[in-house]
Amino acid sequence: MAPVSQLSNLPSTSLSAVLDLHNVTKQYQSQATPAINQVSLQLRQGELLALLGPSGCGKTTLLRTIAGFETPESGWIELAQQPVCGQGTPIPPERRDVGIVFQDYALFPHLSVIDNVSFGLKHLSRHRRLPNKQIFSLAQAAISLVGLAGFEQRYPHELSGGQQQRVALARALAPRPSLVLLDEPFSNLDVQVRLYLRQEVRNILKGVGASGIFVTHDQQEALAIADRVAVMKAGRIEQLGSPEEIYGQPASQFIAAFVTQANFIEAQRSVEGWQTALGVVDESMVQSTDAIAGSLMLRQEELQLTPAANGETGLTICDREFLGREYKYTLIHPTLGNLQARTPKRFDIGETVLVAVQPNSQGLRVFA
Repeated sequence: MAPVSQLSNLPSTSLSAVLDLHNVTKQYQSQATPAINQVSLQLRQGELLALLGPSGCGKTTLLRTIAGFETPESGWIELAQQPVCGQGTPIPPERRDVGIVFQDYALFPHLSVIDNVSFGLKHLSRHRRLPNKQIFSLAQAAISLVGLAGFEQRYPHELSGGQQQRVALARALAPRPSLVLLDEPFSNLDVQVRLYLRQEVRNILKGVGASGIFVTHDQQEALAIADRVAVMKAGRIEQLGSPEEIYGQPASQFIAAFVTQANFIEAQRSVEGWQTALGVVDESMVQSTDAIAGSLMLRQEELQLTPAANGETGLTICDREFLGREYKYTLIHPTLGNLQARTPKRFDIGETVLVAVQPNSQGLRVFA
């Protein structure tokens, strides 16, 4: 693998903002509501940001607007402290100093690996933004960086899906852009390759000090590789924070449900604690709140299961999924319906278990 210094002309790591969005709104005529609505955010140099949310929430539209493929109706965008839209004449995509990795890789099937990676570099050379003699060395350095040295003369159909994704990443990195945009880059890969490659991509981007934004609807993926996560809903950013903040301190019930896939049960405050269908939850287990009633969030790992002894009334396990290091169980509750729990302990389908609430260090959350 080539040393990272061969791509060291990427902007040096600092706290400066490489991207600044202010109240950006994009409205399609065919839609009643904006695809993205008053979105503001900053991306620092060397930072990786995940745009996370369900299908149709505006993630890809926001990415395309940053890239220049869409023009917002209002708001402005700055890249590397230079206005690219909303403040004067918009800058076209090819001049925005942005590298893009598409969901389907978008490799030219008739071009070899080296020619695919060189494609954008040749464009820069034609516009006198890069000396022609640097094209091959930069392309070769990018190919080596993603671990494909020796594959330069192969064609896309001769590569695996993971290798094609690496070529797409090399092509995006070769011009040394200020920002790399990745649109669901791992969705077309099988599970094992996806788990391996997402960490590799993070290491590569961090190794060259690149700033990156990637779109995903996979909660685990976003939490695993991003420095910050922006959770989107209906065109807006519902919460922006570190993975730990998003998971531990969700700003709304929507975020809690989407990111943590938690259980929600009705809770009523009393002098004994919080009254629920699972019993009384001690006040000390719940984060401070003025609410007297609401939905108590119970993450799957916060439900502790133990075997029920003869004569004890518990809940019946109706489904079990083996996740490797732990099991995910579906429990039947007479009034709450199905509950989800995760634990390393193995129980049989049809077995009756007792359920206790065991909060994590941050405590439980009630949404009024």
